[in-house]
Amino acid sequence: MAPPLPRPPVALTIAGSDPSGGAGVQADLKTFSALGAYGTSVLTALTAQSTRGVTRVHDVPVAVVRAQVETLVADVRIDVVKVGMLASRALVETVHELLSHGALGDVPVVLDPVMVSTSGSRLLAEGAVAAVRELLPRADVITPNVPEAAVLLDEPVAGSPDELADQARRLRELGARRVLAKGGHLAGDASVDIWLDGSDPLPLKAPRITTGATHGTGCTLSSAIAALRPRHPEWLPAVIEAKAWLTEALRHGEALDIGRGPGPVHHFHEHERWRAPVGG
Repeated sequence: MAPPLPRPPVALTIAGSDPSGGAGVQADLKTFSALGAYGTSVLTALTAQSTRGVTRVHDVPVAVVRAQVETLVADVRIDVVKVGMLASRALVETVHELLSHGALGDVPVVLDPVMVSTSGSRLLAEGAVAAVRELLPRADVITPNVPEAAVLLDEPVAGSPDELADQARRLRELGARRVLAKGGHLAGDASVDIWLDGSDPLPLKAPRITTGATHGTGCTLSSAIAALRPRHPEWLPAVIEAKAWLTEALRHGEALDIGRGPGPVHHFHEHERWRAPVGG
C-alpha cells in the first residue's frame, strides 16, 4: 500500500439506506472507514430492509438530494464519489447533473449500477435503465454484476467469463470509460471478474468463498475501489487491492452472525477489537 496521505481522502457515497447495515450507505461508510477514507453521504432512498429482503422503498425527493449535495460540497472538499442505488429516472438524472457541474464536475466517480438486491428485490425502476446508460460516460469506473451488465445492454445474461468480457467491451461502446464486470454469478471454482481499461479485457481471479454472508457485496466492493483510488496512481491497483480486501471480508462474514438471511460481509475483519468473542 502507498504511504499515508497528509490527511485522509474524503469519499462521498450517493446511495440508498439499508437499516440492517450490510448494504447501501451504511456499508459504504463502513468500507470507507475500514480502508482509511473519511466518509460522507447523501441519501437517495430509504428502504425497509433486512438480510431477508426489501419490503418498501421511499425515494428521497430530488430537491432534497440536490440540497444534500450542494450543502455538502459548499463546505467539504470531496476526493472521490461512489454512486449506488438511484431508484428512479428523476434521481438518476439529478445525480448525473450534479456530477457533471460545479464542485463535483472533475471528481473521480465509481458507479455501481444497483438494480436488484442480494435477496432478489428490485431496486431500480425499469424506466430508469435508459437514464443509467446515459450516466455511464460520467463514471470513471462502473461495476456491474452479471445480471446488471445484461440489463444495461438489453442482452441475455452472460454464461461464461468470455461472454462477460464481450459484454464489457459493449459497455465501453456505450460510453463507459472503465468496466469491472463482476463474475460472481458465474459457475466455477474461482470468481472471475473482467477488468477493461483499453482494448484487451483482463480477467481478475479470486477464490470463491463458500459463505452465506454476501449481503452488500457489490456496494462494498465499489466503495472499496473508491476509498483506495486516492492512494494509488491508477485505477487497476485500487481494484486489485479492493478485491483482495473483499475476499477476506467475505471469508469472515459469518462470524458476525447477523440476521436470518444472507448476512453482511465483515467490513472490519482486519481490526483486533472485532475478533474478540462477545463477552470476552
